[in-house]
Amino acid sequence: MAELPRVPPEMFRFTTTERADLHTAVLCAFGEAGERLETALTSEEVHERLRSVGWYAPVADHDLSGTLKQLAGWGLLDVIFNHAGGFATAEEYERKNLHYSLTRRGEAALAGVRHAMAMLASAGALQTAVLDAIAERLGELEVLLRDPDPGRNRRIFTGLQELEGHLDGLGVNTRQFNGELQRLLRLEGTDLATFHEVKSAMVAYLQEFATSLEERGEAIAAALGAVEEHGVGVLHARALDGADLPRTPGADHATPWLAARAARWEGLRSWFAHHDGTGADPWAGERAVPRVRQLHDVARRAIVALLQVLDRITDSRRRSSSAAADFRTLARWFATAPAEHDAHRLWDAAFGLGSARHAHLGHPDAELIPSGVPWSEAEPVEVSALLRSRGRTERMGRTGRVRDVTGLRAGRRSRAEKERAEIEAAWAALATTGAMRLSQLGELDHEAFGRLLDLLGRALAEHPDATGRRRAVTSDGRVEIVLRAPGDGAVAVLRTSEGWFRGPDYLIDVRALGDALAGAPAAAEHRAGA
Repeated sequence: MAELPRVPPEMFRFTTTERADLHTAVLCAFGEAGERLETALTSEEVHERLRSVGWYAPVADHDLSGTLKQLAGWGLLDVIFNHAGGFATAEEYERKNLHYSLTRRGEAALAGVRHAMAMLASAGALQTAVLDAIAERLGELEVLLRDPDPGRNRRIFTGLQELEGHLDGLGVNTRQFNGELQRLLRLEGTDLATFHEVKSAMVAYLQEFATSLEERGEAIAAALGAVEEHGVGVLHARALDGADLPRTPGADHATPWLAARAARWEGLRSWFAHHDGTGADPWAGERAVPRVRQLHDVARRAIVALLQVLDRITDSRRRSSSAAADFRTLARWFATAPAEHDAHRLWDAAFGLGSARHAHLGHPDAELIPSGVPWSEAEPVEVSALLRSRGRTERMGRTGRVRDVTGLRAGRRSRAEKERAEIEAAWAALATTGAMRLSQLGELDHEAFGRLLDLLGRALAEHPDATGRRRAVTSDGRVEIVLRAPGDGAVAVLRTSEGWFRGPDYLIDVRALGDALAGAPAAAEHRAGA
């Protein structure tokens, strides 16, 4: 089973914070600078470029500096020190000394955001022009493969790239169109004319696409077979020669490039190549059908489904009978009623009328109204709404007592304070005044040991810098650890209430960012003195 891709932690966290707009604008500014071949920017240059990417709100210097530090902490930016510059003041040194540039993770995050926005703004389509372009590129590749001249290899490479681009466009547009088609089938509304116009146009669009789809699929399959007669390996080898990949000592770029081309070619075959469907695999027959034929079946089923939806909408808006016909049917039922009691039941069921159940109600003070006053001239009597629905009047009872939640709040506050104290005690037990060996921690309680393992795991997940140090912060950004592998291969043993832990005797430096660990330095000094 292929391993599922895992997104690096905190890669897209910048899109979910309170300053997500500013974070995205800063990354876009670096992306625009990269398009201009500018690899590093100072904070002032970032501030100037924000307007060019659509950010016009004023940004304070400390807010921009905090944003740059936060992006660097997430691994999206690299911080570079400019040691060759001249600075007149400490403030100028702080402002101009640091240069920032996008990391590979930052470039990937920015590309992911741009791709997501492009997908949201795009609309799927079934384009016959893409099928024609695929057939043309395959025919061109077959002609180029006939010529053994190495000078043709560059054109083979570009033709293969264009072919893969058209295949990607076909797959993306097909998936988007299929999703939009399913949403259209579920769409309901009140304007029958609008539904008829939209869905009739979609039926005509699908019919036009499906008319020559089979012919185009056969043409592409024939061109694909002609290219494969020359050998797919020969095609990829000549394309590799024309790609002019960088020849870096110690790095093999050709092997993954050829593997990617082979996978893309198999994807092209799954779309258009003919298969015999033989073999021991019971599912081979189903997979042997090219996707282009499945697409033809999908288009035909969509046409039928759209026509059925149009019929259902039309039938739902057309009244099956008139009021006069309903009354004539009701009259026949009355005429054939077995007894008078049955006729009264039919009357009650048809019209919802019955005896006046409020006739027994009276005024709150009946003595104020003389007995000779006709009911039409007397004051009205208030009738409860429950009398019609449930056959009884309202009965007002005593108001329920309000629940006292003082004890519940106090208990929750006590638990929250206890948990907070335990967390601060755990961080305080791990805080150091400088770099120290892991073995110097000695014995830890189970809570502090769990926090230590979390910090070590975060640090080991990061790449070491030029000095061999690994830096990481907690998820809330309040505690930082700096870790360095031991040069002497020493082993540390930590004891807890649950057992003991053995591992490399790393050099660690745990520090609080801000006021996260109140009293942590004092606790660390006490432990160091002990």
